[in-house]
Amino acid sequence: MEVDVSAHTAQEATAGAGQERGPGRAVSQRDWWVIGLLLAFFTLNFADKAAIGLAAPDVERELGLDAGQYGLVSSSFFWLFAVGAVVLALLFRRIGWRWSAALLMLAWVASMAPLTVPTTLTVLIVSRMVLGFFEGPAHVLCQSIVADRFAPERRAFAGAVVNAGSSLGPLAAAPVLTWVILTWSWHAAFLVLVGAGLAWVVVWWLVTRREPGMGRPGTAPPRAGRAAEPADPHGDIEVSLPALLRLGSFWGLALLSFAGYLITSLKVAWLPSFLHNGMGYSQQTVGVLVTLPYGLAVVVLLAAGWLSGRLLRAGRTARAARGFLTAGFLCFAGLAMIAFTRVPPGGLQLALVVGAFSINSVAFSVAFAGAADFLPRRHRPGFFGCIIAVYSVAGIVAPWALGLIVDAASTPARGYADGFLVVGIAICLFAVAGGLLLNPARSREVLLAGTTRRRAAVKAAEAEAAR
Repeated sequence: MEVDVSAHTAQEATAGAGQERGPGRAVSQRDWWVIGLLLAFFTLNFADKAAIGLAAPDVERELGLDAGQYGLVSSSFFWLFAVGAVVLALLFRRIGWRWSAALLMLAWVASMAPLTVPTTLTVLIVSRMVLGFFEGPAHVLCQSIVADRFAPERRAFAGAVVNAGSSLGPLAAAPVLTWVILTWSWHAAFLVLVGAGLAWVVVWWLVTRREPGMGRPGTAPPRAGRAAEPADPHGDIEVSLPALLRLGSFWGLALLSFAGYLITSLKVAWLPSFLHNGMGYSQQTVGVLVTLPYGLAVVVLLAAGWLSGRLLRAGRTARAARGFLTAGFLCFAGLAMIAFTRVPPGGLQLALVVGAFSINSVAFSVAFAGAADFLPRRHRPGFFGCIIAVYSVAGIVAPWALGLIVDAASTPARGYADGFLVVGIAICLFAVAGGLLLNPARSREVLLAGTTRRRAAVKAAEAEAAR
């Protein structure tokens, strides 16, 4: 059956014209206020991830940990990450974006509070597990809000702005938290994060108190002059969540995200230790050097989001603008990682390290924007939650496995080289497979065809029952 996708696109544009909010209209100042707060939300999300890596030498000394045990601590963050991503994401549309974001931030603050004082290995692991559970759905929340507020050609860039927080968090936190750790203790670093989180909740609550679309859908009809909930551009698709999970695009997104999260989890957990123990830099110097890949990542992320939108406006397919583009960036990161394990210490190796660790977030903005090109709004939390459940496995396995490899090697430098070589190869393989599988236009055609068959079956059953 042939599906007229172009006609549907034209209908979307017509429906969107004149709306104050939603796809098809210009970006308003109100949108950027929300995006700015989500950027700060994601910044804190990654600042607290980075804190444990920056504090690694002090944590290891205070608790008497070896590399394998520290890898286990880093891995514990992801043990409940997937569970939180799926379970909590399904509640988002029920309680609304405003409450979801505020409650997540308060949960982060509560989970970090025990680390503001001297603690034990057990408390540290439990704290990281709880934090991971409540941070699991953060990306679902942010990308769902972006998909609600921006048209397809603007969605990747807006998502990239929010995801820039994954780099801005460690970029801003690294020198500040390193100074706090060296001046006072690693416990003081978490006290700073607790205070920043509470401040964010207050600002978010004040700014979004009258923002349309932030509350639970259907509970508060818009007042005169206030924007209504935007129409779902894919509301004509009627399929179940399991049907969405059978799409090639689902597995393409999952593989691209898995490749990106291999980089993310190792950057957060091991990059400071690698620079210190593997490359020989002092802890104070590491506090500066670790900001380099995060700083470059902001530029790469925004450039990738802009380029994806530019490709769509130039008439390129969503498959090229989302899947192939993301795969290309990730393959570059994988090759750079392979290369820095083969060259001697020095400026070239540092440049390759910075390049390899600056690409990861592209998978979570450009590629995820491809899902919004075919995904009905009601299925976004569950769909994205399942993707997070897949890629969180990278966060469980990679930090712990790298720690074991470092412990087993003759020297830390040799262990890091062996571990990163394997990871670099894996990144390239997952990126190529994911880029080939992600095809938003084809997925939309498949879903529309499934919807037609389902409606025909219902009509046939009704006709049979009427006889």
